[in-house]
Amino acid sequence: MSRPSVSDLVAIVGVGLIGFGAWLIFPPAGYIVVGSLLLAGAVLGARGA
Repeated sequence: MSRPSVSDLVAIVGVGLIGFGAWLIFPPAGYIVVGSLLLAGAVLGARGA
């Protein structure tokens, strides 16, 4: 199993911070934003992008 790269860690932290910022405005929005970003990442990963 390979170790995650720095760019992977930065992306994970970025998704978390975006979700946290949305959560500060409206708590359910944080979960929606993070879920949407994770879904988009999964689709792009499955397509090989």
